[in-house]
Amino acid sequence: MKILVTGGAGFIGSNFVHHVIRNTDHTVTVLDLLTYAGNLASLAGLPEDRFEFVQGDIGDAALVDGLFAEHDAVVHFAAESHNDNSLSDPRPFLDTNIIGTFTLLEAARKHGTRFHHISTDEVYGDLELDDPERFTEHTPYNPSSPYSSTKAGSDLLVRAWVRSFGVQATISNCSNNYGPFQHVEKFIPRQITNVLRGERPKLYGTGENVRDWIHADDHSSAVLTILEKGEIGQTYLIGADGEKNNKDVVELILTRLGQPADAYDLVTDRPGHDLRYAIDSSKLRRELGWAPAYSDFEAGLSATIEWYRDNEAWWAPQKDATEAKYAATGQA
Repeated sequence: MKILVTGGAGFIGSNFVHHVIRNTDHTVTVLDLLTYAGNLASLAGLPEDRFEFVQGDIGDAALVDGLFAEHDAVVHFAAESHNDNSLSDPRPFLDTNIIGTFTLLEAARKHGTRFHHISTDEVYGDLELDDPERFTEHTPYNPSSPYSSTKAGSDLLVRAWVRSFGVQATISNCSNNYGPFQHVEKFIPRQITNVLRGERPKLYGTGENVRDWIHADDHSSAVLTILEKGEIGQTYLIGADGEKNNKDVVELILTRLGQPADAYDLVTDRPGHDLRYAIDSSKLRRELGWAPAYSDFEAGLSATIEWYRDNEAWWAPQKDATEAKYAATGQA
């Protein structure tokens, strides 16, 4: 196939592009606006005969139309995705996550293009810390932030375009990703790079909030499986049974980097901070035969720590800008 990947210079998108090039004969075109979260260095070294980069906006209908006409399938990663940013300025989240997705769906409708939409478990809201249940494909939407509410809206657009217009689309909602090429504003790389720079990590609240972690390589393999074998109109949840609270994750990072486990600070919690996410990915495993390679979170985290230790040239410029932004806004 010729696959168009939106947001392919971002964290999860770039990992998917590398995964496709390594494991298939497909060719890939990346469409990315290169906002602060996009980085061409994340796509370095890809073969020119199987990879092309186009800088542009998913809201540019003319550009999108031309690209859809040339590709067999589209995987839509492009999104504004950082909760803290959505609380300080929600508008870009509507522009990208809602209007951008609408623009892509109209092109898919016109050209009959296979379309896969990447979403998040945050559309479901949160669970109690002691709740035995996990999110499934039937969990009602209950988003908490401008970020998660706009992702929920984009999911509903995809479902409506499938039902009303016959768009050949699938959706996946994934748990929290970690791995190479993740922007240092995000939780795990921010803590790793803080420790590498001799700074103390900071935790919102008491650090008891639980996330269900999955390595980006496993997310990539799941998305490719859905693209190639998924049933049109279906939603699949992607998870690797990696529930950890933030306190445990920070303590693992500290000890892996030779620091005392308690060498971190607690700071005021952020507004609307979800308590717990947990994914039930049994439908994906049962119906499409997918399974994660990184079933051991600690092994995946250790590999991620080593990547950031070895690639300071990739993350140092964005680290300075990110910490300056947080300092200017008074955020932790």
